[in-house]
Amino acid sequence: MADGLRVALDATPLIGRPTGVGAFCAGVLDGLSRRADVAASVFAVSWRRRHAIDGRVPNGVALARRAMPARPLHASWRRAEWPPLERFVGPVDVVHGTNYVVPPTRRAARVVTVHDLTTVRYPELCDRATLAYPNLVRRALARGAWVHTHSKSVAEEVVEVFRADPSRVRPVASGVPPLPPPDEDAPSRYLRPGMARYVLAVGTAEPRKDLPGLVAAFDLLAQDRADLGLVLAGPAGWGSAALEGALDAARARARVVRTGWVDAATLSGLIRGAAVLVYPSLYEGFGYPPLQAMSAGTPVVATRAGALGEVLDGGALLVEPRDRDALAEAIASVVDSHRTAADLSARGLARAAVFDWDTCAQGLVDLYRAAAGK
Repeated sequence: MADGLRVALDATPLIGRPTGVGAFCAGVLDGLSRRADVAASVFAVSWRRRHAIDGRVPNGVALARRAMPARPLHASWRRAEWPPLERFVGPVDVVHGTNYVVPPTRRAARVVTVHDLTTVRYPELCDRATLAYPNLVRRALARGAWVHTHSKSVAEEVVEVFRADPSRVRPVASGVPPLPPPDEDAPSRYLRPGMARYVLAVGTAEPRKDLPGLVAAFDLLAQDRADLGLVLAGPAGWGSAALEGALDAARARARVVRTGWVDAATLSGLIRGAAVLVYPSLYEGFGYPPLQAMSAGTPVVATRAGALGEVLDGGALLVEPRDRDALAEAIASVVDSHRTAADLSARGLARAAVFDWDTCAQGLVDLYRAAAGK
């Protein structure tokens, strides 16, 4: 490739159970693998689990095999710009740090993805590990990194908070992680007797997701809808204690189900079978679960939090964060009206179709070329 671009991406988020950042990495790599003008490679900053990304990288994307022990490398990178990433991946034009941090390089341009600024806007909602992100972003910017965000609103926040050069902060919308064929028996495994319909929430039990607020909103409408249940799909997190407190206080506690972590087929079945997916988040930089639901034709109720208004624009019914009465009314308007649900489903399908991985890959390649001076 005479004018081809050599890009190395941090695929460490592909290790372990899928997360939103992992879904982003997988989608971007899939998009880049289909391009003839980019030579994409990946690396994982891990020693014991470095082989865990084997089989998760698409054909056409090279895998850097040199061991990268996380603790000593992170310690070294905190103190100095050494060792450069080229030592592990070979010569490249651009290195893309996909999760708030980008390693030092010898000559390659650096791009760092900032998914959101929860740690700045709502530090009280974060755990100790994520509170390190702002300093990592500041350090990357000080060393000339370009910034990728998934939305214009987060790009504007990066410019405001970090005083970054606006020309070097590029919003490139993500695609929507595809849902696999559903496990059609998934709803019946979780629904309790008498629960013919259910409201679904997807996400880790962390404070930012405001699952206690959803439980309270569900409690407001559950008494008049005896066949309606609430399914909370996602692993426990540092907001589990508050969620348990909300559940203990709920009159409709018996109709609330916590599934824990579920695999992709089960999640697909739960999303497709739900009467409505509710995303009551206090702040978001993009929002995969509502977009996945919209792409499946499931109606969505969400908050106007962070980038959600921009991303879900016209495809979901939106309310203000923390307004439990408004959230309950919005959910009721969907579950009580086939016409409202059908209209919301059609609008959601149209909006979700705007986001695809090839378009995301094109936007990132444009960013890479700008960063590399090509």
